[in-house]
Amino acid sequence: MVMRRDRALHLLSQCRGDEIWSVQHCLEQGIPEDWIERLADAFESGYQTDSQTIYENGKMTNQYHGIRDLDLAIQLASSLGVNTKSLQLEWMDRQTAVQAIKDAILEG
Repeated sequence: MVMRRDRALHLLSQCRGDEIWSVQHCLEQGIPEDWIERLADAFESGYQTDSQTIYENGKMTNQYHGIRDLDLAIQLASSLGVNTKSLQLEWMDRQTAVQAIKDAILEG
């Protein structure tokens, strides 16, 4: 599904690379249900570093079902015609990857 550019850019502006969006939040934001079905997953916290730990309402949680905002950013880029494979995102941390996607879209 192709999303209107203004809507995709608005959603992309909310992506940071270090968040997991709940399915409910995705629905409220107007993310297509087929995207949600394809991208949603159950994630588990890792407790070795804070960046591996998932928080919900300020409290640590063991598991969380939702969509990583990095995955959403990749999907948004794809719907806008950006070839994310050429960005070599696998070599970047999640926050840098989201910023690279944003830059590629804005440079267009």
